[in-house]
Amino acid sequence: RDATDETITVERLPGDEGSEITSDQVLMGGGDNTRVGTPTVDGVNVTATIVEQSRGDKVIIFKKRRRQKSRTKNGHRQLHSVLKITAING
Repeated sequence: RDATDETITVERLPGDEGSEITSDQVLMGGGDNTRVGTPTVDGVNVTATIVEQSRGDKVIIFKKRRRQKSRTKNGHRQLHSVLKITAING
């Protein structure tokens, strides 16, 4: 299956919205003959465009120690990049 024009969400990558990213660290290449890398596939790279730099849903961290009136509540929002795959070469 061709993954061109699909959008994926990954951990935050450096760059502004609309900029292009090229990665040569591809773990598996498909098509007519599937190739699995050890650890990466040689000669394959993926080009993607950053659609959006956003933050994920809030994750609540709640810690409580029984019978000691001790509890802590924290929150965290992970930074994400939304990418649109434009080309798969190789």
